[in-house]
Amino acid sequence: MRTLHPVAGTLALAIILAFWLSTALTEISGSSEAIRTVKLAIPWGFLVLAPALAVTGFSGFRMGAKWKHPLIAAKKKRMPLIALNGLLVLVPCALVLRHFALSNDYSGVFYAVQALELCAGALNITLLAKSFRDGLQLKRRLAA
Repeated sequence: MRTLHPVAGTLALAIILAFWLSTALTEISGSSEAIRTVKLAIPWGFLVLAPALAVTGFSGFRMGAKWKHPLIAAKKKRMPLIALNGLLVLVPCALVLRHFALSNDYSGVFYAVQALELCAGALNITLLAKSFRDGLQLKRRLAA
């Protein structure tokens, strides 16, 4: 578990960061074909992201179940928000944006959903990065 958890967590964070950066960079480029490609690819990334997040959550819960350390408590508080944000905001946004991209419909609604997705994605990246940081601090304390 002590190897699996950080590997799965790093993979999940890297995938979410890749989604966010690819979205932001294609928006900056202004190429509707690049935007379309990214919006069609992101839902396929869920096939790797969902198991990575599930393994991260399960292994973290198992390892920290009996710990009372404040860093563990902080990580436990973040996980429900990360999961709810992903399931209730990010996944639906990605699927709606995929639908718009398939229709080549880049209207104001597309960009409103895109803005919501970028904000929610930035929140999850921040929360996951804080959990990553806390995990590294815990690892250092265990090693000492």
